[in-house]
Amino acid sequence: MKPFVRGDLDGFFALALDNLINLLLISSFCLGMLGFDPAFFFGRILPGTSVALIIGNVFYARQALKLAKAEGRTDVCALPYGLNIFTTLAFSVLVMLPAQQAALAQGMSKAEADLIAWQAGIVACVGSGLIELFGGMIANTLRKYIPRAALLATPGMVGLLMISSDFFFKVMGHPAIGFTTLGLIVAVYYGRMKLKGGIPASAVIVVVGTILAWVLYSRGENPLVPVGSPSELGLGLYLPLPVIGDLIAGAPYFSSYLNVILPMGLLNLVGSLQCLESAEAAGDKYPGRPSLMMNGVGTLGAAFFGSPYPTTLYFGHPGWKAIGSRAGYSTLNAVFFTVLLITGGITYIAHWVPIEAGMAILVWIGSTIFIQAFSAVESKYYPAVAIGMLPVVGGFSAIVVRHALAGAGVEFTPELLQQIADSRNFAISGMFSTDIGYIFASVIWAAATVAIIDRKFRLAAIWMLGAAVFSALGLLHAYSVQPFDVIGSVEPAWPWAASYAATAVILWLMPYIATPLKEGEENV
Repeated sequence: MKPFVRGDLDGFFALALDNLINLLLISSFCLGMLGFDPAFFFGRILPGTSVALIIGNVFYARQALKLAKAEGRTDVCALPYGLNIFTTLAFSVLVMLPAQQAALAQGMSKAEADLIAWQAGIVACVGSGLIELFGGMIANTLRKYIPRAALLATPGMVGLLMISSDFFFKVMGHPAIGFTTLGLIVAVYYGRMKLKGGIPASAVIVVVGTILAWVLYSRGENPLVPVGSPSELGLGLYLPLPVIGDLIAGAPYFSSYLNVILPMGLLNLVGSLQCLESAEAAGDKYPGRPSLMMNGVGTLGAAFFGSPYPTTLYFGHPGWKAIGSRAGYSTLNAVFFTVLLITGGITYIAHWVPIEAGMAILVWIGSTIFIQAFSAVESKYYPAVAIGMLPVVGGFSAIVVRHALAGAGVEFTPELLQQIADSRNFAISGMFSTDIGYIFASVIWAAATVAIIDRKFRLAAIWMLGAAVFSALGLLHAYSVQPFDVIGSVEPAWPWAASYAATAVILWLMPYIATPLKEGEENV
């Protein structure tokens, strides 16, 4: 297999957009919410991020070439890899912001508080990386005992809702750009066509989308607003440097924020397992141990060079493979973002290329992941996939409600949640409890359903007992209502723990209280 093929350009644009979105989010947190000095942001955090991106992307590109050579194939696609949006949110809001505010409350200066917030962030990043690293050592064992339907349910619904639907709403919100580019990508990929001259469809989509966005913006018909002037946002040369001293100084914060680090690290591990299973279902069987351990190495690389933001494997391998991506798109991503992040050139991309320009690509990729969740399992396990998708619906719904309430300037309170539940007949507390640890819930419910379909009721009971333990540890369903959000609270969620335990008892006793239906017999 060649190091670069034409389809790698399509894949590069899609992966670059994914990472660009996360980088813009990081920028909004660091420069906006936390108010870090731009020189610090461009000089420390972004160069550290470049280290993580080049470590992982180069490794996964080489891994794909190695697999292709070993199996004599030319259609192997590298695992997509980049910044983790979940830990970006969690470490910014639940680690760095509280650390900063606590320091300010103690009378420290803003500069001192910012330093403490950053040190707490990079220590949390180390913790997440260690969980991924050591979890990778048992990756093959975990995949052996977790059924495929349980590992594909989460990425399937994440693809449909959090990738496709989110960007489809943007398509509908900006139809002049969205309809044109979505129509083109559907025609090319679902219609199995190729543009004349060998031009990558994704490149055309991004260029056309960008031109349309700026034409409409110049006429006052499009609300896309450039992010300042590129020349004012820190263009220069910022080489990554190790920050060992700051990690040592921030070490005491590890125990203070373990309640955030532990669940986020475990979520990353389980999510990466699901990515590997999705890749195998698409025909690319990568070894679990090195794949997940390198994910951890990338996160540790970020922390040791000053970035508090972990990296992860991305849901979407089937989509990238379907558009012809192989190994080169991962290499291109590493080179592209390394250059942008050590020069501050990311500001030019953020200014001139609106996210909406490439949103159609991500709509297509998310839809492809959803299709795979069903096509890669036996039809008898479709119910398990469907059940496993429901917790993700809860997570997506929680995001929508958060946006609506926060956008309206409404303060979150337990009384407000109860008022919504009473007046709208909407189980909002159930939605938020589902949101906390929904990846765990998805795997557990789907795996238990697979066991039930196979009439292995005691195995299903064991999965429910596992959910009871996770709930008792606060990794599932435990939430806390704060003025700014409803967040996870690593405290025992006893009602859910007890209910899972009761369900486990019922499943354990099922062979004694029921008999299998005979062939052709209906359960009425």
